[in-house]
Amino acid sequence: MTMDYRSLSLWLDSAGDDLTPRPPLGVAGDVDVAIVGGGYTGLWTAYYLKKADPSVRVAIVEKEIAGFGASGRNGGWCSALFAGKRERIAHTHGRAAAVDMQRAMFDAVDEVGKVAAGEGIDAHFHKGGTFNAVTAPPQLQRVRAAVAEEREWGFGEDDYAWLDRAEARARLKTEGLLGAAYTPHCARLHPARLARGLARTVEGLGVAVYERSPALSIEDGKVTTPDGSLRAEVVVRATEGYTPGLDGFRRTLLPLYSLMISTEPLPGSFWDEVGWSGYDTFTDGRHLLIYAQRTADDRIAIGGRGAPYHFGSRVENRFDHEPRVFAGLRHVLTALWPSLANAEITHRWGGPLAAPRDWFSSVGLDRTRKYAWSGGYVGDGVSTTNLGGRTLADLILGRATDITRLPWVGHKSRSWEPEPFRWIGTNLALQTMASADRAESRNGKPARRADVVGKLVGI
Repeated sequence: MTMDYRSLSLWLDSAGDDLTPRPPLGVAGDVDVAIVGGGYTGLWTAYYLKKADPSVRVAIVEKEIAGFGASGRNGGWCSALFAGKRERIAHTHGRAAAVDMQRAMFDAVDEVGKVAAGEGIDAHFHKGGTFNAVTAPPQLQRVRAAVAEEREWGFGEDDYAWLDRAEARARLKTEGLLGAAYTPHCARLHPARLARGLARTVEGLGVAVYERSPALSIEDGKVTTPDGSLRAEVVVRATEGYTPGLDGFRRTLLPLYSLMISTEPLPGSFWDEVGWSGYDTFTDGRHLLIYAQRTADDRIAIGGRGAPYHFGSRVENRFDHEPRVFAGLRHVLTALWPSLANAEITHRWGGPLAAPRDWFSSVGLDRTRKYAWSGGYVGDGVSTTNLGGRTLADLILGRATDITRLPWVGHKSRSWEPEPFRWIGTNLALQTMASADRAESRNGKPARRADVVGKLVGI
């Protein structure tokens, strides 16, 4: 029985096509590159391989449909955020490499917009930047310190700026706004339109896309599905939050759930009141991340990371819905914009992202095993997948380029602890960050507990 894919998110509901699955892989075959996963990582990799060498035989196998996972459910932030601490990169690769990594992320944001425009993909791409609001006194020191840290790395006002209260309110008004940090290096987009458009584009380039074809195993140079298999010179793992379901990968990445809600389209009077005319993506300085965007049809889509980690790295459809988290997001929404108290919430959804043990994304190729990968984006994958796809294409084709020398290439994260230790540690960290936010809201003083626990678990 075919799943109702439109029900999985606002984005898939408004993707602009009927989401009918493509035929599954039904035979055994040979290709040059087999890609497991039809999300951004797999699609970008296929795209850049075929653009660089049209003769390369590429096939994608996807468990459901292209854009089913995080690529069709995320917050629509195409940001320059990279999951990997700059200090760690500088320690192991040098300061220049850390700066190069960040500048490559700046470029990735623009590259996504360039390809979408060039290929006629209407992904609602709008590079309005990110507005990081200070909405409570304890957040002030953290957000201002983050801007000061960017100065220490050599990034100027054009990259990261502090806005005082008047400057911030001129851009976007929220309840209790005290100031904000702003960076132009982020675009708002419609995630599923990008994923579905990329799938059509790579098909037009000659890539075979097989849907409803779950990978049962990835071996050296071979992918096996229920109805067929592919042999390849390189097999690319592009499975992100679904990676623990593959044999041999249970502790490679940790699936963490991020959930979202969306309002109905809001009237012009609301936007006249709050501004947001630049379509900046929005967050604030709390410990437990929230993220939001003003959509092309004038909704607010807002999400957060309050859902628990599920024992054994389980990923199940029922985990997409946590009423407590949805209620919490509604509370955040109306606390920021009280006039939305009666706004209808039209969509509620969620899905897993993936975290490596050291919270450091990686990409690489092991030619002896005929195996390549890109992932561990910790929720910052909309642009990082693009950089990963370009990097994998260069590595597979044997091209030494500036991006194949970046410090995330070949990085290996250690495995997550066995259960119950990863369940205890991960949920303790999540609960501590939530309790720190509650404490700050009550007493107006910075709570240090989240920083302490973050260091203990390696965040």
